[in-house]
Amino acid sequence: MTTSTQAGRPGLVLAPFPATTPPAIAAFSPLRERALAARRMVIDMAATPTGCHLGGSLSAMDILIAALDRTATDADSEVVLSKGHAAAGLYAAMYVTGILGEHPVPHYGAPTHHFTGHPGPSVEGVRFPTGSLGHGAPYALGWALSRRLAGTPGLGIAVLGDGELQEGLVWETCQVAAAQRVGNLIVVVDRNGGQNDGLVADISPEPRLAERFDAFGFEVRQVDGHDVDALRDLFEPDRSDRDRPLAIIADTVKGKGLRPVEGKAASHYVSIDARRAAAWKEIVR
Repeated sequence: MTTSTQAGRPGLVLAPFPATTPPAIAAFSPLRERALAARRMVIDMAATPTGCHLGGSLSAMDILIAALDRTATDADSEVVLSKGHAAAGLYAAMYVTGILGEHPVPHYGAPTHHFTGHPGPSVEGVRFPTGSLGHGAPYALGWALSRRLAGTPGLGIAVLGDGELQEGLVWETCQVAAAQRVGNLIVVVDRNGGQNDGLVADISPEPRLAERFDAFGFEVRQVDGHDVDALRDLFEPDRSDRDRPLAIIADTVKGKGLRPVEGKAASHYVSIDARRAAAWKEIVR
């Protein structure tokens, strides 16, 4: 029996290895293929000595793959992972997209190496450091607003967790974005329903979230956060002439793709051994 490890919180008790059959992948789109490869890398990072934020990395994976696909071909776009604790997911998504040249798995969590549990600017392709929640949204707003004021193209995308919406700075950012009519800003909420200490619904419920963003002056779209092709379609349009920022509420599942941990709040932070990682990489989808 293996348990997750993070100071101050109970561990995830994992069941014995299930008898499973690897899923067929023949019908996967190129973006889904990338997402699957990245999910396997995240599992490997959970098997490093430090472990990693597994559940939130897997829930945000399809959002990251779709958003980074835009930035990989558009140098004027910037993706900021505001829920910076999901760094393992970001590194994996950047690597399979071709933005990051160095494979993160062998170095993740190693002392003095830049592949830490929160992303910083010493990592290739990361412009803004994030860790303390709520800071990524204003970074993305600043990027988008500076581009607009300079009269140059540019799209800022912030990926937030739903637990992160408890930070007041997020809503201050939304207020400024609407007031300044920063239509080239997209805020994506990875709504997986979990946070560090349990379920968002138990700690600080967020009723009528779409109406709240609308009241702040945003366009609002609600989408299956694991439909990577639908997400890509939302990121593709040129927003240089828009005068309302866009909020995408992406409904996701914590630990998505890995049945032993899917939907479990305790999958927030997980440390496993190499044998379990090998088994999980066979069944992840």
